[in-house]
Amino acid sequence: MVGCIRTALALLAGALVAGKVFAADLFANTPDLPEILTATRLQQAPAAVPGSVSVIDRELIRASGARELPELLRLVPGMLVVPQNGNATTVNYHGSSANQARRLQVLVDGRSVYRSGFAQVDWNDIPLAIEDIERIEVFRGPNTVSYGANALMAVVNILTRAPRDSHGSRLKVTRGQRGIDDWYASHGFGWNGGDLRLSLSGLEDDGFDHKADGSAFRDSQRLSRLNLRLSQELDERQSLDWQLALKEGSNQVDNHYQPVLPIAAQPWEQDGDADVRARDFASSLRWSLDLNAEHSLYVQGNVQQWERLRQWRACEGAVAFSPQLRALWDSSPSYVKALSANLASGRFVPPAGTSAQVALASQFLQQAAASFDPSTGVLAHSCGLINEDVRENRFDLEIQDTLSLSDSLRLVSGLSYRHDQADSQVYLNGARSKDTWSLFSQFEWHIDPHWLLQGGAMFEDDNSVGSSLSPRIALNYLLTPAHGLRAVYSEAVRSPDMFENHADWQYRVRDLRPSALGQSEALYFASARGPGDLEQERMRSRELGYHGSFAELGLNLDVKLFYDEISDLISEPLQVYNFTPSNDNRLRLKGVESELDWQVTPDDRLRLGHAYIEFDASHRIDQRLTPRHSGSLAWLHDWGRGWSSSLFYYGADSLNEYRFERTDLRVAKRLQFGNHRVELAGLLQQRLDDEPLGWEDNNYDERQVFWFSAELEL
Repeated sequence: MVGCIRTALALLAGALVAGKVFAADLFANTPDLPEILTATRLQQAPAAVPGSVSVIDRELIRASGARELPELLRLVPGMLVVPQNGNATTVNYHGSSANQARRLQVLVDGRSVYRSGFAQVDWNDIPLAIEDIERIEVFRGPNTVSYGANALMAVVNILTRAPRDSHGSRLKVTRGQRGIDDWYASHGFGWNGGDLRLSLSGLEDDGFDHKADGSAFRDSQRLSRLNLRLSQELDERQSLDWQLALKEGSNQVDNHYQPVLPIAAQPWEQDGDADVRARDFASSLRWSLDLNAEHSLYVQGNVQQWERLRQWRACEGAVAFSPQLRALWDSSPSYVKALSANLASGRFVPPAGTSAQVALASQFLQQAAASFDPSTGVLAHSCGLINEDVRENRFDLEIQDTLSLSDSLRLVSGLSYRHDQADSQVYLNGARSKDTWSLFSQFEWHIDPHWLLQGGAMFEDDNSVGSSLSPRIALNYLLTPAHGLRAVYSEAVRSPDMFENHADWQYRVRDLRPSALGQSEALYFASARGPGDLEQERMRSRELGYHGSFAELGLNLDVKLFYDEISDLISEPLQVYNFTPSNDNRLRLKGVESELDWQVTPDDRLRLGHAYIEFDASHRIDQRLTPRHSGSLAWLHDWGRGWSSSLFYYGADSLNEYRFERTDLRVAKRLQFGNHRVELAGLLQQRLDDEPLGWEDNNYDERQVFWFSAELEL
């Protein structure tokens, strides 16, 4: 750690004093600095931001050749992309739980796509085509002060292209190995004061090839999307922006259920088709008003719906639906596990326990003995239909006011209300909902031309866990508008989701054939219930950093030193056989991150990102999910005559305990036919490691994959 900090400080010092070119640039005004939107809800120069922000611009997005959003985030220092299977990916900042994106807020044009019912971001199912993205801003650090609970560790803000910049038609097709079959079509046009863009897109692939045991992996995905964005100027001061997004698709999921009780494997194997049908809807409307040059406000409303529909058939011993066994599970899951172990060994004897447990176990064993076939040594089976449909709805309304009180003082404040509802017979035993009110305010005060003080707080009231206050204070020293040092202290929270806190997890199995103990519909014995009293996770973060833009060199550099502490952490895996979420865990993270973006020549661009992290975790799962070193390197080159290439390297010394290294090479040729343009591109991905990707079952037959795309702009 000490060595890495010394390296970072040396890099910073070298950047500040490395010769006449640097010095001349350092103390010169830089009039055309880019602006960051995500950090404080105010437009700010990068050197003035109270934290570290990575920007993935349109050029990088195109050069990467990425088909899916998570792949773009590999360019962000400290961001970990862990595929769970071919059609589900988890993105986390600095590790922690790899199963869910519990601590990351994700926005699309200001609309949160974080599913608070189940603490998830369905990255591959977000109804948005990569071709419609203008830029992605990633605030690397806690930002509850700006975006509320769940912005605990980072914020990913995806900004789409404005309709006025999308006139004309675009067609694109992508074909390749592993069943890759994507398409995109869009058309945009304008009228007096208004613009519109409509895009349709689809994505399809076969996912991973085989599991750890060599069997085929059913994890292909197929989806179709529609996006409509319309902007209209009402007058010189007012405008409307309306968006509509729809998505429909199917994700293969293996029926991985294994019977708990000893039954015959043949011919009673459960159905292999356990696929998930995914349907999403989202719509937002924003009204913006400029009261004058120093005062503006907007009102935005969002409506969203997520549907994950899944029905599948599985087989189990008929006595798994015994009311006595269920009563035993409710009293002591460990007792049922001991009872099941006795059955598996052929011993029809109740384990030691209370008199009530032994009495229930004796009744259950009588039922089991009546269905036991001594010639085969197995119990009579029963197969039934399981419904795991999940539906979530959200409505949120936000009002934001931005006011410049003077040339040196700006203030942003606002109020928001959000209603979330989740409905699942299996996981929640019906519908649950929660309401969240938020009040936020932040200021930016230029004390003098060099010193910048920023602060603010978010007050939230969540009717499921209570109220919280998340503050932040930051001091920036601006050597020039393009170069700044920063010191930041912030606090953040994450609210437990409905499933963690209020799960009522039980399987009502229908259409049992043969009937189970005379029942055609019954409750499976295993169940789980949330504690109902989980508290918010709490984080305290400290950061020292530097950002510099060297205009004459085309160089942008950011260095960050951080120390984060998370208490009341909920780390336990959520399994029906082991459902014990608690606030008993903690996590400490410290390290250094650096990011360099350098336009070396008009034809060459280099981008480097690196993260070094040391951690101390109380839970074994959090101990294995954070790599010590991770990073990326990119080289973009324009060869002239329409030819261009890009070479990317991604690496992590431990991605969920597996080493990960990959290179991506993209070569493209642009052709001009009058006002029309065609781009032909091929991308080759080559894995440099020989390990599974994130989990032991994520394996490919070949370490490389190739796909080709053709795009026409009219």
